[in-house]
Amino acid sequence: MRRSNLIILLLALAMGGIAAFMARSWIERHTTAQPEAPKAMTVVVAAARLAFGTVLTAENVSEIPWTGQQLPEGAFGSKTELFKDGRRVVLSAMDKSELVLRPKITAPGQRASLSVLLEEGQRAVTVRVDDIRGVAGFILPGDRVDVVLLRTETQRGETENSVDVLIQYVKVLAIDQLVNERQDQPAIATVAKAVTLQVSPEQAQKVLLAGNIGKLSLVLRQPAEGSHAEGGRITDGDLGPGFARREAKASPRPAVEKVSAPLLQALKSDTVKIVIFHGTDEKKYDVIHQASE
Repeated sequence: MRRSNLIILLLALAMGGIAAFMARSWIERHTTAQPEAPKAMTVVVAAARLAFGTVLTAENVSEIPWTGQQLPEGAFGSKTELFKDGRRVVLSAMDKSELVLRPKITAPGQRASLSVLLEEGQRAVTVRVDDIRGVAGFILPGDRVDVVLLRTETQRGETENSVDVLIQYVKVLAIDQLVNERQDQPAIATVAKAVTLQVSPEQAQKVLLAGNIGKLSLVLRQPAEGSHAEGGRITDGDLGPGFARREAKASPRPAVEKVSAPLLQALKSDTVKIVIFHGTDEKKYDVIHQASE
């Protein structure tokens, strides 16, 4: 009796061990693996506010911890990576603790100039403005504007003023010699005299030609707005009935500017037809002529 009990006990222990092993294997297969802790990384940021043209140094940038699994595109993981190929200069103003990204700085050893800011295939052209045509000084580098042409035409004794949209949604590169789009104070007290725009080669030709035809003015656009908007030619007649074409003030014209062959022939006859101009009006007279012998 004791022997049979011992055998049953051993079988129970063996079966329990097998059950425990199988349960452990099942749990290991169905348990989600814990993710590995992300590798500690750093990223380079501005240690102070950096304006356009500032040379980056080890003192005006710093490294801070970055908890993401990878760095943002264009960022630098260390100062060594930033300065390993040469000095770099700020192209776009940065605030304190802002990421230092490649599009905002020059290539190694490159100087900061307006040409560096131009996108591929683009040109820089300057438009002369005043406190009115420059939107009262509220246009800053980085804004988007439309360029319109104002001109006065005279045809058949009548004058007509018109406004045409020349180019749309172009980027402002600089105001006078100012390329920094971030200002500590609004530039209200400073009246801009010139605005430099980023345009295509064809648009640059249009702006230069239009500057000789009439006056160029700028219209400020919303940054998030589409690149094109509806706009046509506006003339005096579009302002209302009281702004129709006006008759131009004609300059006095001589009665006879040139003695032509028909006039010489008429002078030999007894009657001569003479036309006298008074402004835009003309009057005809028949004059009896006695030719001298």
